[in-house]
Amino acid sequence: MGKLAGIKVVDLSLFLPGPMLTVMMADQGATVIKVEPTGGDPARSQGPFEAGHSVWFANLNRGKTSVVIDLKTAAGALSLADLLRDADVLVEGFRPGVMARLGFGWDAVRAINPRIIYCSLSAFGQTGALADHPAHDLAVQALAGFLSVNDAASLEGDGQPVVPGAASADIAAGLTGLSAVLMALIGRERSGQGDYIDIAMFDSLLPWCAHTAGSALAGGAPPTSASQRSLGGAGFYNVYACSDGRHVVLGGRELKFARSLLNAVGRPDLIALAEAEAGPAQAPLIEFLRALFLTRSRDDWAAFMADLDVAFAPVLDFAEAFASPHIAERGLVQMVDGRHQIAPAIRFAGSLWTPGAVPGLGEAIS
Repeated sequence: MGKLAGIKVVDLSLFLPGPMLTVMMADQGATVIKVEPTGGDPARSQGPFEAGHSVWFANLNRGKTSVVIDLKTAAGALSLADLLRDADVLVEGFRPGVMARLGFGWDAVRAINPRIIYCSLSAFGQTGALADHPAHDLAVQALAGFLSVNDAASLEGDGQPVVPGAASADIAAGLTGLSAVLMALIGRERSGQGDYIDIAMFDSLLPWCAHTAGSALAGGAPPTSASQRSLGGAGFYNVYACSDGRHVVLGGRELKFARSLLNAVGRPDLIALAEAEAGPAQAPLIEFLRALFLTRSRDDWAAFMADLDVAFAPVLDFAEAFASPHIAERGLVQMVDGRHQIAPAIRFAGSLWTPGAVPGLGEAIS
């Protein structure tokens, strides 16, 4: 039995942040009722597909029950109200004000169920100058400053920002929302009362920059990737091209790693540069490492590094990553009903996890 068995969640969210929050609850035994519009969650139609379902949709909505409700109709409003009467949690991801216009704002819902935890997920929150601004992940990252350093750093300056490889604002909101819901459930055990949670993608992402944007946070200049120690300005925290066009990374700036590699390649004279300030002071070290890694292929460097104490990794594509022994040994991908499911990162000792079934539109699961 999962840690959240007996908790009922009504999930009105679509796409990524809300479904991520609620699938983590479903993975731990919560009863999650996914309320979908007549056309279903748009993620259902996003390829690729496997065994009749979108891979995206299946991995974020397994273990849930699907019901179709038109919230703009009187019958739909009655159906939702019935679901909420004994629910523990409501998660919604509409634009600010939409739920109130539908008759299901916080005051209306707590009148139905005073013990409910009501979580709203949005790009910029329910209040503030940006509250009504439409945005998905990319725009949130842009306005939060993150995109400015998501570029191709070089010693000559910083390149043009590029689309990030991870929807960090979406993910941050899902994780922050889950934490808040669980906190509120614990608080309810003491107070007997429900709570309202306003989760913004923007707010959730912002604390993640404290280690890189400290200068700007303190009122100084904004960081640039070519001069920041964790963004490309340090030799031993950087990405390097190899002779075969593939790449490797050095991912640890501790001096012991610099000693290990630079002694192994006959350049102990450069060890001191690894302790220098990020940016121009490390330029000779970075230039040396760039030239060095171009002399061998990615896999040759992986073999060379195998016996060295260096925070090193080859850059794998997703197919290589999913095929790695580490994923197999930890059971991080499981095959169920002909579909690949990524295992939850939260797993408890002594508990076996089995992926829940993926519901069809309007379909209950057993």
